[in-house]
Amino acid sequence: MEVKLDKQYPLDVDAARAWALLTDLKAVAGCMPGAEITEQISETSYKGGVKVKVGPAVAQFGGTVDVIEAVADERKMVLRGKGADKGGSSASMDLTAIITADPTNPAHCVLNGQAAVIVNGKFAQFGGRMMVQVSDMLLAQFVENFRQTALTLPVLAGSAQAGAAASVSSAASTSSTAAAPAPAIAPVVAREINGLAIFWALLKSWVGSLFGKRA
Repeated sequence: MEVKLDKQYPLDVDAARAWALLTDLKAVAGCMPGAEITEQISETSYKGGVKVKVGPAVAQFGGTVDVIEAVADERKMVLRGKGADKGGSSASMDLTAIITADPTNPAHCVLNGQAAVIVNGKFAQFGGRMMVQVSDMLLAQFVENFRQTALTLPVLAGSAQAGAAASVSSAASTSSTAAAPAPAIAPVVAREINGLAIFWALLKSWVGSLFGKRA
């Protein structure tokens, strides 16, 4: 079964810091609930895993992620991932992620993602609609973790944000009442995917659609 996703997520962080985070695959994996990079095979290939918990049961998926293309001028990253679990289920994904600056606000950007996901085995039985719903839930958590992590990175020299920060710093130095800088936001990253929470969310969605059809 194949599922295609095309998403855009506005972020309240500048494009330079978002791109810096996107090019660090270990940090990016840490933003996805349950995922981690365990080994770097080469400059463009990594081993990793995803842990899924349903009640007391825990499933572990292992696989690889390859960087197919990284274009700094376009802030474009193309990735290919594939993995499998011991039960025979497997999945693969081709992902294109692009960071675009907000022309009206240098402190904001947009994370654009296009993905084609192919799932085989027991997970394919959920059907395309439910797979999209699950993907939306996981991506929402990922984007929030990504945003918080990017905000903790230092502002890069030469960026529009750096210029604005320098202006604010200069003005603050001439004022005795200047406020102290706000502390960096610590990312809140889930250790594992909670399959039970996903199940209940899908069940509520299914019941809601059922009553909607009857109405």
